[in-house]
Amino acid sequence: MHEYEEAGYAGKILRVDLSSGSSTLIPTREYATRFLGGRGIAAKIYWDEVSPQTGPFDAQNRLLFLTGPLAGFHGLAGSRWQVCGKSPATHPEGFCYSNLGGSWGAQLKLAGYDGLVIEGKSDKPVYLYIQDDTVQIREATSLWGKRAVEVRQDLKIELGNSVRVVTTGTAGDHLVPFATLLADNDATGSCGLAAVMGSKNLKAIAVRGSGSVKAAHPDRLRDLTSHIRRLKEEPFITLIPMAEPNLKREACYGCIQGCQRAAFEASDGTRSKFMCQSALFYLERALRHYGEWNEVPFRAGYLCNDYGLDTNVLETMITWLSRCRRSGILNDDNTGIPLSRMGSLEFIETLVRKIALREGFGEVLAQGIWEAAQVVGQDSGDLITADYTIKAGQNAWYQPRMFIVTGLLYAMEPRQPIQQLHEVGILSMKWLWWAAQQEGGYLSSQMLRAIARRFWGSEVAADFSTYEGKALAAKKIQDREYAKESLILCDLSWPITDVVKSEDHLGDATLESQVLSAVTGKEVDEEELYRFGERVFNLQRAILVREGHRARQDDSLSDYHYNVPLKRALFNPECLAPGKDGEVISRKGAMVDREKFEQMKTEYYQLRGWDTSTGLQPKGKLEELGLADVASEMERLGLLA
Repeated sequence: MHEYEEAGYAGKILRVDLSSGSSTLIPTREYATRFLGGRGIAAKIYWDEVSPQTGPFDAQNRLLFLTGPLAGFHGLAGSRWQVCGKSPATHPEGFCYSNLGGSWGAQLKLAGYDGLVIEGKSDKPVYLYIQDDTVQIREATSLWGKRAVEVRQDLKIELGNSVRVVTTGTAGDHLVPFATLLADNDATGSCGLAAVMGSKNLKAIAVRGSGSVKAAHPDRLRDLTSHIRRLKEEPFITLIPMAEPNLKREACYGCIQGCQRAAFEASDGTRSKFMCQSALFYLERALRHYGEWNEVPFRAGYLCNDYGLDTNVLETMITWLSRCRRSGILNDDNTGIPLSRMGSLEFIETLVRKIALREGFGEVLAQGIWEAAQVVGQDSGDLITADYTIKAGQNAWYQPRMFIVTGLLYAMEPRQPIQQLHEVGILSMKWLWWAAQQEGGYLSSQMLRAIARRFWGSEVAADFSTYEGKALAAKKIQDREYAKESLILCDLSWPITDVVKSEDHLGDATLESQVLSAVTGKEVDEEELYRFGERVFNLQRAILVREGHRARQDDSLSDYHYNVPLKRALFNPECLAPGKDGEVISRKGAMVDREKFEQMKTEYYQLRGWDTSTGLQPKGKLEELGLADVASEMERLGLLA
């Protein structure tokens, strides 16, 4: 073993200074003992090294790529990776994160690194090449300004097809705040961190490893992976059935048994990932424009990935543009964008290109939706209403008018916390299949209450008609998800809350801690694992407060959640939900009750051990969580309760 290496870890983190061209190594154990990996280690390095005064595009900002102790192992769906840093996409600009799949993170681990810290700024375009002990900063002038897919292809031609690449697209090079990263297997990373990479003149990172990962108890881990595979035997479900003939399942490195992740092959042979929000964001408009299914929704997602733009942000922006056109504020002539052909391939091609290149009206839109509304004027800001949350410009999937508990999840984060939202939303969709008596629907109201009791703290947490039990549910979801984001496990596989092929369909909340114990050899039970999550969550809270988040005052939702009645929910036009004792109710017309939301927040702060009047953390609570160093700095800044 390497002098730093421990079971589950490569043992070292690579630090590259683009300003000096130097690289050094950091022992992973300096961070892993308290923060595991992934978001945890990234947040701690950020806390230590990025001051509140640092801007997203300053050389002093860090771009942090982190895997976790489960990366590189097969059958765990544990090879996700985090990219963190100060983001230009949040309001205000501050710490943010992105979670990617595919195979790039596993290759970094197999090359011998648990993570990568990028600091400084190159004086010319470069890319980073990592192969085991070889770390090179190479010239990339010829790649600058190119779209992501072409860059990936060029580097594979130069370095070999087995190399794994993460790159910016054109939008990242032009510092568009909502620019995205693209990696192998079409893994994408949002929240503007591609613009941070562009600001450092870093076009791409190519990595290849020849190493392996080692578990402390390989036989025990083998038994666990076999057990987990049996639990996860689920049918393939696509959200766009008409695309299914051209879809082929495509699992990430080390997956359990695959999920809805699939690649679509277009008529010209173009092949790319086609799933979830990026596959859906243009679907309805394209169907309305053409009157039938065609490849345009796929082309729209592909264009966004290639140029490097967040489809979640664009979905909201397109809605706003449509309203501005209907109101007579914007048109084809004063934007240079064919707004009259919204839903067409021509429209999305023009929109994406102009934003990515900051060309014409695209320069206005590239600043973000709120900033664009200020430039346009004419009360266009009033048209930014439903389906919008100010968190990094993204829309409100699994919104709190439908799912009360998600209000707390949104309020505490700098961006849309999709991993936390899925824990509620995906279970609710499975319940909906049962409530609608669809074939294969198995997750009954009784079953959902049992899951809520085990995973969310109480059966009443599964009653969507009341605010009762939601504060505890939010805390439990956050602590579990922050531990998961540090391990780092796939969101569509974990937690295993429900099982199709079993008599009671109830999942096992101890599996994550069992896997971690088998891999590292350090026995960790369920509650101790959640304690890791609570520690990382509190560290991130301290970061946000240090950067200007005003605690209780800013733990809030956009006004429309309180003022605009719910009309429809995702895949659920009647807004059906389980109510008291599992009764099927409708949330249509619901709004968040401001007074009850504030009461729920107070209960939540009590459960967190925070001050209920301010939402600030007491020194004792941070010390109790093993964050004495963080507590001392927050005390010095006067930011404790």
